[in-house]
Amino acid sequence: MKIYTKEISIQTNKRREVVNITDYVEKIVRESKIREGIALVFLPHATAGLFSNEDEPNIKKDYLNLFERLVPEKEDYYHNQIDNNADSHLLSSLFKQFFIYPVKDGKLIRGTWQDLFLAEFDGPRARRVLIIIIGKG
Repeated sequence: MKIYTKEISIQTNKRREVVNITDYVEKIVRESKIREGIALVFLPHATAGLFSNEDEPNIKKDYLNLFERLVPEKEDYYHNQIDNNADSHLLSSLFKQFFIYPVKDGKLIRGTWQDLFLAEFDGPRARRVLIIIIGKG
């Protein structure tokens, strides 16, 4: 059993943004030389999340619109008395901070339209993403 760990940094540029990180994760799976196992992608942040979907410009816009409909940025939230990012914390709680993929033949197993996205809710920021590949070579 092998374990391969790597941390990457994703720089976001807007307060709310959707960033495709699939290529980074696939590159790390290849680097790991692990042929069969799992890939854990972990986002250690309380104001961002992960989700999987198609990488298409209009669906990205739809996600940004969904974020605003679910948790409007300009509301009278209690947490804003401490730090003006309550909407970011609330949105983050609706998304995952981790994703697990099977690895087979040295590649992520995912559907054709299942790319992995980092959803930024409180940017711009440098976001850490930890990728751990566990399996056999």
